[in-house]
Amino acid sequence: MQVTNFLKHHYRHFNAAALIDAAEGYNKHLAEGGKMMITLAGAMSTAEMGIQLAELIRQDKVQIISCTGANLEEDIFNLVAHDFYERVPNYRDLTPADEQALLERHMNRVTDTCIPEEEAMRRLEHSVLKFWEKADKAKEQYFPHEFFYQILKSGELEQYYQIDPKDSWMLAAAEKNLPIICPGWEDSTLGNIFAGHVISGDIQNVHTVRTGIEYMIFLAEWYTKQATDESKVGFFQIGGGIAGDFPICVVPMLHQDLGRTSVPLWGYFCQISDSTTSYGSYSGAVPNEKITWGKLGQDTPKFIIESDATIVAPLIFAIVLGQ
Repeated sequence: MQVTNFLKHHYRHFNAAALIDAAEGYNKHLAEGGKMMITLAGAMSTAEMGIQLAELIRQDKVQIISCTGANLEEDIFNLVAHDFYERVPNYRDLTPADEQALLERHMNRVTDTCIPEEEAMRRLEHSVLKFWEKADKAKEQYFPHEFFYQILKSGELEQYYQIDPKDSWMLAAAEKNLPIICPGWEDSTLGNIFAGHVISGDIQNVHTVRTGIEYMIFLAEWYTKQATDESKVGFFQIGGGIAGDFPICVVPMLHQDLGRTSVPLWGYFCQISDSTTSYGSYSGAVPNEKITWGKLGQDTPKFIIESDATIVAPLIFAIVLGQ
């Protein structure tokens, strides 16, 4: 527990202390029989958050994940094309001409990391298109993450693996058949590619890939079954945006729109964010605002850490994993 001991000795005040409180709250929630949802915004998969997230999944310290379409696919991009990625540590100094040069080399930049189009995106497109077309012809429909699970379990991509498979959170999730919520999947590279294949006629039914509304329906049923007074579901939010905003609303929907008032509120809440509360930012809102929307209760353990998630989340996960 070297990392944990270091953090608990040195992280005593301000955002550092909030980090410790949140991690200990996470452990307490699980120890009391609770379940945990982790939400992934931003480009956490390209930040290789999977190194720890995969272990959290294997150790049953997360029971469901909500993420953007980018995080869903970028973990697999990294799995099959890691050696072709390029890091650009001086990204702040790039000129428009430098950016154009990256475009011409088909290197898609995410802050300091460039994702290679051919080895990552087109390689995955080649595989997923076969699964889309097969389902489409059979008049079957699956969620975006279910198509990825099918591909990973088929072994088709194994020949391309370029990282240790244990560091892929999508592989760990596929092995557990972990529930995943992916709202707004169409706002992703593969979502755009799917739209293109529908337009070109390769896919006949646009609903071969199931929609965000269907994800909410699935989440409502999952939450109703899983959340009890003895085993509440916690909410650990990395960043803001739709990955967090979408799933947290399932509770007020169950209460206010379906009348299932006996369903518990979220039992723990933590957000890592560098957004601010000015200009009406929901992502930067303090947790207490969520009480007014029927998402959290007065007594729900609430934590907010105003910092960079790529620095903070691995430290919290280290404590949760007992490292």
